[in-house]
Amino acid sequence: MRVAIIGGGVIGLTTAFALINKGHQVDLFEQHDAVGMATSFANGGQLSYRYVSPLADAGVPWQALGWMFKKDSPLRFRPRMSISQWHWCLDFLLACRASVNQTNTAHLLRLALHSQAVLHDWQARFGLKDFAWRANGKLVIYRDGSHFSHAASKITEPSSQKVLTARQCVNAEPSLVDLAPQLQGGIFSAGDEVGDCHLFCRQLLQQLNAHPHFRLHTSTSVQKLVVENGQVRGLVLNNDEVAVDHLVVAAGMGSLGLLNSVGVKVPLYPLKGYSLTLPVQDNASVPQTNVTDYDRKIVYARLGEQLRVAAMVDIGNASTELDAGRIASLRQQAQASFPRAGDYQQAEAWAGLRPTTPQGTPLLGKSGIKNLWLNLGHGSLGFTLACGSAASLANVIDNEPSEIALTGLQLSD
Repeated sequence: MRVAIIGGGVIGLTTAFALINKGHQVDLFEQHDAVGMATSFANGGQLSYRYVSPLADAGVPWQALGWMFKKDSPLRFRPRMSISQWHWCLDFLLACRASVNQTNTAHLLRLALHSQAVLHDWQARFGLKDFAWRANGKLVIYRDGSHFSHAASKITEPSSQKVLTARQCVNAEPSLVDLAPQLQGGIFSAGDEVGDCHLFCRQLLQQLNAHPHFRLHTSTSVQKLVVENGQVRGLVLNNDEVAVDHLVVAAGMGSLGLLNSVGVKVPLYPLKGYSLTLPVQDNASVPQTNVTDYDRKIVYARLGEQLRVAAMVDIGNASTELDAGRIASLRQQAQASFPRAGDYQQAEAWAGLRPTTPQGTPLLGKSGIKNLWLNLGHGSLGFTLACGSAASLANVIDNEPSEIALTGLQLSD
């Protein structure tokens, strides 16, 4: 069976890899001239399997109101004359309840742990390790005592997560020494990992290119889906039409127009984020674990000889152009936290769009059109959830049971 996939980021590539290894023929269509060049290019790098709480949570709207008047705010809202923006924001506000957050966190945790198991299986079987991967754990640090107490209260024994005092945080991660006076405590997850998403995409492509039943079509924009009698018959590329047996749409925000044109409505909105990639100059001053600064909403990940710093959510800015003010703020905050890590003026800046649902859970599986499948909406957890999403979708396409329940992860839920 030949399956077409639209989207050559980490979601599309893992989907192709899962399908190829189940014996299918795969055509992958990517509008850029190489894979992994959009949201997958310079994301946070953390494989955060156990810390997957969605952005929508109780108290977030009030926090956002306070942030609106700060130039270095981790969240910035730019209102638009856009029905889709306001509809998404309304659904987001409705999801900002503790009970809803708890339910969606459970859905994400189930998928995340499955994704970790799938990645480890692929690493063992196919040797996928040359992407700055390490099992180095994750430390979430708290500057605000009330935020720390709230987070610590959610950890119940037995748990793979450990609550640490401020001193224990510095003992676990010595590079935090400059922040010690500001820390209230932290939560450490030993099972989390790190990797370079763009390198992972390239390694997957290398594996895929070795299969005779895989074909990559770069610099190729899909202009239209041809639907007849309730199923997709083909793709229109420029003036050519390509027949398909099954189609997976995994093109992030690029999926919206194609899906809308055939009556499939998906609640996606682009949340813009920023990152810096800093050449490491002082190993002892760079965190060896993944560090998340909870109150400033900044993540730090050591990727080989580089430090990846990622942060911020801009709602209402769908451009990938760099915002000089946001980048300057990120440089300043990172340098204040890890001042001897390297020359922050030499750090490479990047901005990307995270395709996100209001609830923070992705959309996997059926679209409502017989042979059209979805793998969308992973937000800031795309790299973390990619392998599990791909394996689950491959089973669904083959009409086989998914290894995990997909409740809460489908368009119809």
